[in-house]
Amino acid sequence: MSRLITESVHIIENEQDAINAAYQVADFALEGRNKRDQNHELPFNEVELFSQKGLGGIRIPKSYGAAYVSNKTLAHVFRIINKADSSLGQIPQNQIALLNMINIMGSEQQKAFVFSEILKGKRLANGGPERNTKDSKTLNTTLSIADGRHIVHGQKFYSTGSSFADWLAIKAVHPEGHVVLTIIDRHAKGVDVINDWDGFGQRTTSSGTISLNQVEIDPFLIFDERLLSTQTNYRGAFSQLMQVAIDVGIAEAAFADTLTAVQKARPIIDAQVEHARFEHYTLQEIGKSNVLLDAAILLLDDAAEYLDELDALEHITDEQAAKASILVAEAKVYANDAALHISEKLLELGGSRSSLSTHNLDQHWRNARVHTLHDPIRWKLHALGEYYLNDKLPARHAWI
Repeated sequence: MSRLITESVHIIENEQDAINAAYQVADFALEGRNKRDQNHELPFNEVELFSQKGLGGIRIPKSYGAAYVSNKTLAHVFRIINKADSSLGQIPQNQIALLNMINIMGSEQQKAFVFSEILKGKRLANGGPERNTKDSKTLNTTLSIADGRHIVHGQKFYSTGSSFADWLAIKAVHPEGHVVLTIIDRHAKGVDVINDWDGFGQRTTSSGTISLNQVEIDPFLIFDERLLSTQTNYRGAFSQLMQVAIDVGIAEAAFADTLTAVQKARPIIDAQVEHARFEHYTLQEIGKSNVLLDAAILLLDDAAEYLDELDALEHITDEQAAKASILVAEAKVYANDAALHISEKLLELGGSRSSLSTHNLDQHWRNARVHTLHDPIRWKLHALGEYYLNDKLPARHAWI
């Protein structure tokens, strides 16, 4: 049964309104996070609250009736929610990235329709890369056109948020050979959303399979991805900024739990102190983790502020777009390290009791390890080296 879209969705009015809404969603999400993670229960109520609070449309341009909050506020919103539950926090990032792409590719009529529906609470999920292709850009999914009918056929995986969606964004190969983005009714005949994601982290993101069996689609909602390259833009940096914020949120959650866990831990005998919080090596590790986390947050904010500078320009150059990707890549390196290092130190410094399932403290490391696999920092570091040493601009795609 299709989800009922109501007119009662809150419209975010400004930056502070978005931050307040994020805290409300985070508080609600935190209550049942551990139970959902341990039992693989999808966060339907939490995703619905995110939509009802108006957060799904916070980067829709003001000319369409939305707030178009700054990139810095967007990053803050994602930090807040991912600190509470990074599975929930990962779900909407595809929608916001896709809306940015539609803003670049779409006609005025297409944008007016899609943005209006999103502001009413409609949700858009990504039909992700395919499992058995040579790389994440190669597609076997096709769009065919015959007798005025437009048909999509294929299968997707890594389809984060698909169980909660009203629309699915599906990339397919056009009969002329180029790639198009199609927006498909999640409940259309031939669409099958399968919650078969079984990763050990990010367990409740609904990142599994979408099967598309000769699905007839509305040609009005087909977008030519070639348009993404006809004007210089920072869509890759924009998408990656949210990925960085997810990792920073995980790191913040792990650090907060580390401080609590150390307060409860027993000291090692050789330390000859009354409480674990007085152990010299523990103090050193807490200090290191704090510095690493602060650096990740500062780099994230710096990158976001630069994207906001570009937002104020009518046109941007290739060099400016490249700098945006480089600054976000630098933040990504530190966010990656902060999330993995702090979540691992949490278990070490918390002692044996921190490994008990009842505390579910391992979720931070599991979530960090799985999410950081999306865009491995070894290639971020490679791009940074090429940029600073050889004056080579990074590739232009959604992963840099």
